[in-house]
Amino acid sequence: MESIVMGDENREMVRQMVREFAHKNIRPHVMEWDEEQRFPIETFKAMGQLGIMGVLVPEAYGGAGLGYDEYVDIIVEVAKVCGSVGLSLAAHNSLCTGHMLAFGNDSQRQRWLPKLATAEWIGAWALTEANTGSDALRMSTTAELDGDEYVVNGAKNWITHGKSGDIAVVMVRTGEKSRSAGVSALVIEKGTPGFTHGKKENKLGMRASETTELIFDNCRVPRENLLGKEGEGFKQAMKVLDGGRISIAALALGIAKGALEAALNYAKERHQFGQPIANFQGISFKLADMATEIEAAELLIRQACALKNSGGDVTKNSAMAKYYASEMAVRCATEAVQIFGGYGYTKDFPVEKYYRDAKLCTIGEGTSEIQKLVIAREVLK
Repeated sequence: MESIVMGDENREMVRQMVREFAHKNIRPHVMEWDEEQRFPIETFKAMGQLGIMGVLVPEAYGGAGLGYDEYVDIIVEVAKVCGSVGLSLAAHNSLCTGHMLAFGNDSQRQRWLPKLATAEWIGAWALTEANTGSDALRMSTTAELDGDEYVVNGAKNWITHGKSGDIAVVMVRTGEKSRSAGVSALVIEKGTPGFTHGKKENKLGMRASETTELIFDNCRVPRENLLGKEGEGFKQAMKVLDGGRISIAALALGIAKGALEAALNYAKERHQFGQPIANFQGISFKLADMATEIEAAELLIRQACALKNSGGDVTKNSAMAKYYASEMAVRCATEAVQIFGGYGYTKDFPVEKYYRDAKLCTIGEGTSEIQKLVIAREVLK
């Protein structure tokens, strides 16, 4: 029991540290970054000093060596303030860094993880292409072996940190199209000739999380940058997404909690007909539904965390958590705007941004429809 209490105390310390950082260093700039679509790379460097850019990375590689529960706590605290920063934090940790941690050899981990864990380098992860969203096996980006180097040609879309990132894990086709054994994972560093970024997307929400194309034009990558074996890239990516979906679920949970907190405060302060609007059943029932759905989503997420920490198969549980939490966040953000009324539709109050940011959670790292396919496949086994 003592160790459990100590663990809870340590987790609360981590939550409080991140909460204070977000309040001081993120909250004052949220709308400025959103309006300008500015990726706050200086803030990420500061988060690296706190140890939250390598949450799951063992201390031997310069990381914090924490588990998935702490990781979820951190994303939630950041996303309550700004979904964009939470999204970038999640992509850096669970996709780029997570892929190297799970499938890199010791030499590769020693080479790259310390820089990522401290945010000396910002990481990107590239699977999606313009014509292959959910149908990732039909990717067109190729890598042909030429001596001790792969020659990479093609382009990737919707890549978080595509412009500002220092390093990317890129899924490439080394074999037949539409076959999982035809995909491999290469690590490509910024500055490699032939590796550039394309246009930056002008998005509805998550506007401070940078999203761009990656372009490869006869980009020569050392063979030693291959993660695992040739032909294992797609299977690796699916495993990485299992963990990544927990982080997107956490992102959605944080956005929903931020929306509920704002709505609760407003409902207590806003008076109509001589009393706070929180006294009206029409408002209080909305708050009750939001609070209940948030609790349910968190339980699904914590169940997935427990499985992930124990090394269990999280495919079904992470898909359930991601599917439910993301759709829940959209509902909660919508109700928050409704509670604020006309003010909720303006940028002077925070809920319109929660409303815009929440929608991405139902799309990124596998749409809600893909999550239902995954869940159905698992329950029909």
